[in-house]
Amino acid sequence: HGDSLLLDALKKILKMALPFLPGNSFDKNLGKDKFHKSHAFDYRENNPVFFGEAKPGIGGELLPGQSPYKNVSSFPKGAGGEKPAWVAFDKQVLRFYAYFQETVQEKREELYRTRYCSILFHLEDDTIQVNEQKAENSGIPQGTLIRRHRIPCPPPNDDQFYTVEDFNVGNQMVMYSKIFQIVDCDVFTRNFLRKLGVRVRDPLDLPSDPYTEHREKLAATMQPLRPYEKLDTLKQFLEHDRQVLRFVCYWDDTENMFGDPHELELHYFLADDTVEILEKVLPNSGREAIPVFLKRAPLPKEPPSLHQPGVQTKKTVLNVFGPTGHGGRYIFDAHKTGAVHTDYYHESDLCIGAVINVWGRKATVCDCDEFTKNFYRTKYGIVRFEPIKIAQPPPPAMKREFPPYNGIGSDEDSLSSCLYLIPKPPRKDFERFMDKDRQGLDSNILRFVAQLETTRPIDMDRRFIIFYYLADGTIAVYEPPQRNSGIIGGKFLERSKQLNPCNMEGKSPTQSPIYYQAEDLYLGGTLELCKHRFRLIDADEYALRYMENNADQFPHANISLILAKLKGPASSHISMVKTAFSEVDTEKKGKLSIEKFRTLVRGLSHGLLNEHEIITLGRHYGEHGTPPLASLIPIIQQDLRRNNYKEFQKLLNSLSPHATGGSVYVEQEMLKYVCKTLQVPLSDQLIDGTIMNCDKDSNGHVNYHHFVMFLNWVEHPFDGAAVKVGNDWCKGTTSFAVTMQATPRWKGSWTGFGDNRETVTMINYNALLADLSSQL
Repeated sequence: HGDSLLLDALKKILKMALPFLPGNSFDKNLGKDKFHKSHAFDYRENNPVFFGEAKPGIGGELLPGQSPYKNVSSFPKGAGGEKPAWVAFDKQVLRFYAYFQETVQEKREELYRTRYCSILFHLEDDTIQVNEQKAENSGIPQGTLIRRHRIPCPPPNDDQFYTVEDFNVGNQMVMYSKIFQIVDCDVFTRNFLRKLGVRVRDPLDLPSDPYTEHREKLAATMQPLRPYEKLDTLKQFLEHDRQVLRFVCYWDDTENMFGDPHELELHYFLADDTVEILEKVLPNSGREAIPVFLKRAPLPKEPPSLHQPGVQTKKTVLNVFGPTGHGGRYIFDAHKTGAVHTDYYHESDLCIGAVINVWGRKATVCDCDEFTKNFYRTKYGIVRFEPIKIAQPPPPAMKREFPPYNGIGSDEDSLSSCLYLIPKPPRKDFERFMDKDRQGLDSNILRFVAQLETTRPIDMDRRFIIFYYLADGTIAVYEPPQRNSGIIGGKFLERSKQLNPCNMEGKSPTQSPIYYQAEDLYLGGTLELCKHRFRLIDADEYALRYMENNADQFPHANISLILAKLKGPASSHISMVKTAFSEVDTEKKGKLSIEKFRTLVRGLSHGLLNEHEIITLGRHYGEHGTPPLASLIPIIQQDLRRNNYKEFQKLLNSLSPHATGGSVYVEQEMLKYVCKTLQVPLSDQLIDGTIMNCDKDSNGHVNYHHFVMFLNWVEHPFDGAAVKVGNDWCKGTTSFAVTMQATPRWKGSWTGFGDNRETVTMINYNALLADLSSQL
């Protein structure tokens, strides 16, 4: 575009300098390759339109006297890649400052009005927007005068639009019959026009608006009706917003009738110098619990009296002229003559030990919080903040008493009716439930065999199974049916929490009842359930082992405490104790049977040890024998049948690769590992008992064919008859016969008969004597 302008200028210079003679002129068609004649008519939206002014002449040149048709702005091409205008000039705007004048009719103060505005030219699409500057109290709508769009040129060029070439400082722009005079532009616009090669003129002066000057003169001559000093409270609010000084106060009202000491809390708001006082109302104090003692407001130092109407006003009138009401005049008093001044409490008046007059009530400041101390330490340099102790001690806490338990429902359920207006269900101990709930084969249930303490012959032979559930501390009692006893067995006591009457002796009936705990159940002990006294005479293997594993909770199963009890009588007669054991041991092997050991220890302890503690000693120092197979296999097969376990062939196939040397023997630990991997539903005690009854080699490895045969209730069910294990199962081993008797069971639960726990055959009393000697 720049080269074409330069060529045209050179042609004009040559035409002016050289005479129009043959050989001294240029051929205007030199270098021209287009000589077509453009058509002047065309169709737009099916309508014939004349395009003569827009179409060029012969070969694309303009006709004589024809100006180029302006459609869009033309910009010189840069050295870089060519980009469209909507990409190259995205969000780039030229800003021009202008004004226009309009005539004002029938108004004395002004004949015309000058309105200042800014013209925005968007380079990306040649759109124009005109915004007018808003003037205060102008009374006319201002803001966007012309919304953004392409504005056509004035007639007769109304078919063309304004482009960037039409804008410059000093130009007049006619837009919709309004003449805008451009007086200046911003720095970006001035630099952009210079890069286009446009010579930008110097800024012009804005003409003044006569009416605006008239209003400014009136505003300068106006005086306030009352020249009071201006109180700037915004700075104080912004600096101290949400900052509160907190004081603890004490108001002694005991001098008045029915007066009490009051503990107050004073809040001083630094944002507006207001005071709020709250009262700490103690429970059961006899006063209504209204926390707000004084509403937030400025606190006067002296309570003002009630003034007459018109004495305390915001404005003071000096004189009144003319009639009262409409048409009268008045003058305000600039010196506030006769104004009533009230002195209010300030932050400088508050300190520890100060007495504050709260509308006739003397309150003493006793203490303050840490923020208040830092504030006074920083602003006023106060270092010592010794609190004043309140003379009145707090009232003693009243003890809540509940009515005695009436025996209906549970104690927790009845207690909720005393705590709440609408009774709520008692909360359960979910942590204990999750910890002691049944997990796999670990039932967390302690089972005991009990008998009634009675003189009735018909009840002496009755046996009961007492279940203690560790998950929630409940107790259930079942009676196994006995043939020809005349008593129907079954559920004797529903599962529920049971009161411990021994621990309730000597206690007030209003105190909460105490229930039986797990440590209250031990062999030889008694339980009173629903007016029936039960004596515990036996327990299953799980209960005994659980107590021994948790010896810190069960003192009767704690071997350390038991030895400490024996230490007293044995300390002075240790030689006699050794002699007594030696005399009973006729075979001189250092071992006694369980019956001889129980009789001897009961006599030597002189009643210090109960039955459970004697059994704990026997289990600790005893030698465990093999559990009876006749009582073990029925329990194992019934548990597997209940769980519908039939994967015995898979168990054999899994044990076969682990056999040593191609035999039928596997290690005991490997057998336990495979059973746990295949999830055989048996406890570790039952698996250990089965392994002890299986055939073993010289290394202690177990014949896994025997093990699986004992478990296989499908092919080898136990029917109470003799079972012979032959050479087909033993793979070349010697045959042996095992006679198994059926064990009575009741509803799949333990009955107390035919116990499957490890039996103690002999007790090593030498180990017991050695432990007693070491503690002396």
